[in-house]
Amino acid sequence: MDQKKLADLLFSEELKTPEEYEAMYPLRNLPEGAMVTRLGPSPTGFMHLGNLYGAFVDERLAHQSGGVFFLRIEDTDDKRFVEGAVEVIISSLDFFGIRFDEGAGLSGDRGAYGDYTQSRRGPIYRTFVKKLVEEGKAYPCFLTEEEIGQIRARQEAEKVTPGIWGEYAVCRDWSLDQVKAALDAGKPFVIRLKSDGVPAERCGEAGPRKIRVKDAVRGTLEMPENFMDTVILKQTGIPTYHFAHVVDDHLMRTTHVVRGAEWLPSLPIHVELFEKLGWDLPVYCHTAQLMKIDEETGKKRKLSKRKDPELSLTYYRSQGYHPEAVREYLLTILNSNYEEWRAANPDAPAEDFPFTTGKMSSSGALFDLNKLNDISKDVLLRIPAEDLYEFLKDWSRDYAPEYSHLFDDRDYLVKILDLGRHDKKPRKDLVYARQIIRFISYFFDDLFQPEDPMPEEAAADAREILSRYLASYDHSDDSGEWFGKIRQIAVDLGYAAKPKDFKKHPEEYKGHVGHVSTVIRIALMGRAQSPDVWTIQQIMGEERTRARIQARLDQEA
Repeated sequence: MDQKKLADLLFSEELKTPEEYEAMYPLRNLPEGAMVTRLGPSPTGFMHLGNLYGAFVDERLAHQSGGVFFLRIEDTDDKRFVEGAVEVIISSLDFFGIRFDEGAGLSGDRGAYGDYTQSRRGPIYRTFVKKLVEEGKAYPCFLTEEEIGQIRARQEAEKVTPGIWGEYAVCRDWSLDQVKAALDAGKPFVIRLKSDGVPAERCGEAGPRKIRVKDAVRGTLEMPENFMDTVILKQTGIPTYHFAHVVDDHLMRTTHVVRGAEWLPSLPIHVELFEKLGWDLPVYCHTAQLMKIDEETGKKRKLSKRKDPELSLTYYRSQGYHPEAVREYLLTILNSNYEEWRAANPDAPAEDFPFTTGKMSSSGALFDLNKLNDISKDVLLRIPAEDLYEFLKDWSRDYAPEYSHLFDDRDYLVKILDLGRHDKKPRKDLVYARQIIRFISYFFDDLFQPEDPMPEEAAADAREILSRYLASYDHSDDSGEWFGKIRQIAVDLGYAAKPKDFKKHPEEYKGHVGHVSTVIRIALMGRAQSPDVWTIQQIMGEERTRARIQARLDQEA
């Protein structure tokens, strides 16, 4: 068959040549060793932790090496497209501190290797599909869904691998006249890769040929070659993901492709496409899947969109996790030596950490929300209270407007957020926005709710303790004078001045001074545990402190 005639018959539009596109997208002028990475999310409206996990690897590899990191919107699957999803992708990644050097943006593309949205790159893909047809490496397939179903049934009966390959690829050796007749009849068609691979059932004792690919995370991968005549251009003229990403990664000069382990089965197809197009493979980095311990079985399983709300990035934004905390946590599961580095460099920015694919796990990466919370406590401790105020204010505006009034008095809230953070042993009470609001709620009369009961040892004397406390209260007392008055109230009412005295002789006392101070703590904060009460009162101010004690007195009457 005259392959040139076939290609011209299938692609009658005016297209640039492959050489013209190679000239339009030249090799990048970058330092030796610089990496070019990309993130290619699909606009489905759901941004998940895996996207951020991969993006962080991309960003670190590119920026640590003096390279380029770009965003490409991979929207060739029009059935899954969700309106507004691109905006969700860009805003989510921006929130978590993922910075692109070029690519798709809310106000348009930035960079010389666009268009960065696949649905707008149709002529480029058709040029290279046409090239494969001209070279006899691809062909039009006119099989209907019904005919494909019949082939599958036949393959099942013959107990061979289902799919379009070998003798089951009935259109691969059609003549030009057969193709013309089908086109004249208006039959729809796809373009399939004409694979050179041979399935295991046709290989005899020698077995199928293997491909060997060096993976930056997993080492050398060896697997059977592709033998399927994979669709590379759909009936709509839109390429499949397999073909589009190969063309784009070549023309955009991507050096490293970071993607999840779920793409490993597709690797032989991609290798064959690169080979048939005559291009060098990028370095593949297949990351581990995100796992968690199932609460019911106690075993590891993949994070699930249906079962695990923490898979969605929206979860972290709506709960109010600080992006620095999420980034810090991701580094602990991305590189096994990160925690050791952080311990040696407690105040260094995470960007200083020498990230490497060699320290990434090739098995499941275990995600632990409790560990994220612990790391978040440390991260928030390093963030100034003034910056936390701005973060919480922005979060409230977007996700919890019912708390907007808390930000009316900036100085008051900054003092609250700074409480105990500069002590000799700093308090680590703050985790994420919703938890922070709950934790500090007692500072605000409209949010104040008693949570704990009075201590049994002092419950009967609660009214008398509070009455005496209010009568003796002087807001100008320093912490020593203040506690001295509480100790005196305790002694006068039959409580030990020191907990150790009560422990030695419990029969001589009702309780100890700690039980008395807990009565005051619960009246003020509604909780048996809290930061230093004297400091809290200094922040609350005399008027609110007295009013809170009086309100509990009235309740105890």
